[in-house]
Amino acid sequence: MAFPYKHFLVIGATAGIGKALAPRLIESGAMVTAMGRRQDRLDEFVQTFGAAHAKGERFDVGEFAKIPDFVTRVMKESPDIDSIVFNAGVQNPFVSLTHALLPYLQKNPNPTSFIFTGSNLAIVSAATLPAYSASKAALNVFTLCLREQLRHSNTKVVEISPPPVQTELHDYMGEDAGRQLGMPLDAFTQQVYQGLAEGKDQIVIGSIGPVDTFNGIVDNRRTAFENLSKMMRGGKP
Repeated sequence: MAFPYKHFLVIGATAGIGKALAPRLIESGAMVTAMGRRQDRLDEFVQTFGAAHAKGERFDVGEFAKIPDFVTRVMKESPDIDSIVFNAGVQNPFVSLTHALLPYLQKNPNPTSFIFTGSNLAIVSAATLPAYSASKAALNVFTLCLREQLRHSNTKVVEISPPPVQTELHDYMGEDAGRQLGMPLDAFTQQVYQGLAEGKDQIVIGSIGPVDTFNGIVDNRRTAFENLSKMMRGGKP
């Protein structure tokens, strides 16, 4: 199945999962605008893939007040952007960015999407990572609700739920130890790409505990959410 999207805006593209996924999207034939804080990495990305396939936008998503102007400028320069990939390590700006970008996607008559990178810890929390687990759980709830609210629109909401992945996110453990924690990045990226190519709106990779048990929790929770949503709509589609 070919991607219906032609131009991805990858937020958090200068490190980790975002940095690994951006080249894979270009290989699919799409244009990628990479956004991140590190100008040198953005420049390297554009130089590697060429201006015909890649663009770079330096922006810190933590600067909330600047989000509206940033989004207006980027979407004016690249009105063909039809998919937003959220990978930034800080979760708080996701909601602000989503609200700022949504009107532009809604104007596009073609299929569009929001793609959020969450975590398996959104389902089974880690006691030693309460703030991180809570932020991912909040993101998971946000994606469920946003998907429900946009169910009749042309904008698809996709959630990627990864296990620990070998990225610099874990460098606080020491670079050698941290970069060996979790699933190899290349293997993870390939599974994400396959899920996106298959048109899935929830891509769960790995598990916490037995796979069947974990996936059962994910599936049952989503079914319960969808049943409640339908009841609150009075049984309407």
